Amino acid sequence: MKKRSDCPLSFSLDIFGDKWSLLIIRDIIMMGKFSFIDFSKSAEKIASNILASRLELLEKEGIIYKQVSPKNKSKFIYSLTQKGIDLQPVLIEMMKWGIKYNPETPEPPKKVIKKYDNDETSLYNEYLKRQKDVLEK
Repeated sequence: MKKRSDCPLSFSLDIFGDKWSLLIIRDIIMMGKFSFIDFSKSAEKIASNILASRLELLEKEGIIYKQVSPKNKSKFIYSLTQKGIDLQPVLIEMMKWGIKYNPETPEPPKKVIKKYDNDETSLYNEYLKRQKDVLEK
């Protein structure tokens, strides 16, 4: 990837400066979504060509990796690398900001934040369990 500068914020925006990449990561770690079909069913209605492009970028940048589904050899399962998992606190802080300034935030995101605030490893552990379940089925 060609960087605009060595500024850490600029570097991050080169990867996450669109409105879809962080939502895909949210879907993996918080929503238990692991396949192209799962992501395409998200409430935000990402177009399939944009989804394919973002998945490719996130994989190229080492944030996610894909593997063939053990259950269906024509399906890929996307998982987070450590680099992707390390984005969890960023997502949480952005969600907290959104909750604070969006009075119409539904209850489920608020529960996710409360659970994380009580135990920072809870979301990660749930992600690992869901990932294991998907890969073993």
